[in-house]
Amino acid sequence: MADSEMYAVSILGNDCQGALRDISGIMTGHGAEIVTVSASPVAFGDNKGLSEIYIEFKADCGSDRLAALFSEVKALSSVVSVDTYQPLLRIFGKRVIIIGGGAQVAQVAMGAVNEADRHNIRGEKISVDTIPIVGEADLAATIDAVCRLPRVSILVLAGSLMGGEIANSVERVRSMGIPVISLNMAGSVTEHADLVVTDPIQAGVFAVMHISEKGVFDISRVRGRVF
Repeated sequence: MADSEMYAVSILGNDCQGALRDISGIMTGHGAEIVTVSASPVAFGDNKGLSEIYIEFKADCGSDRLAALFSEVKALSSVVSVDTYQPLLRIFGKRVIIIGGGAQVAQVAMGAVNEADRHNIRGEKISVDTIPIVGEADLAATIDAVCRLPRVSILVLAGSLMGGEIANSVERVRSMGIPVISLNMAGSVTEHADLVVTDPIQAGVFAVMHISEKGVFDISRVRGRVF
């Protein structure tokens, strides 16, 4: 199904049992395929105490059927409002995640942001997210969580020492189809990454070039190499 048939909707309503079931039932009845769903309480403002359900879905239907879908959702007793948006992929685009020590993360981010700007100014959309974090257990848990984040296209590990359980987390991320670039560091993680890069700025550049639709760099052609 084409990207043009992706939709996003934010539903504000009362936090009650069965609300998500009722909403998903209506959407399924209209032939919608739910791709992403998240729910969170509204913590401030005029809507404090309500909950927001954000859903991205695919639907191969005309505007009339889509309007009927939204109308039925609005008619639910638990629903206060329904707002439609562009899907996040169209707004923020593909996503680079950088994890590791603060100084190294900052340098990788510098390369990634500068390279992303070069592509985005020409019409692409690539976003860069970072988190400086240390400790084997915390790093392993954070890397594992990458698989649960939306829009992730590539992971860069930026640190001085990573191994042990972190290496196992890297393998799990790669098994989900997310390529991993590692800085050239101590520890066993470099043996599990798709690509090892010594210069942190260049690592960020490589990450963006790989996920760019217009770039010519492909990690699969240099997998296992060290630069």
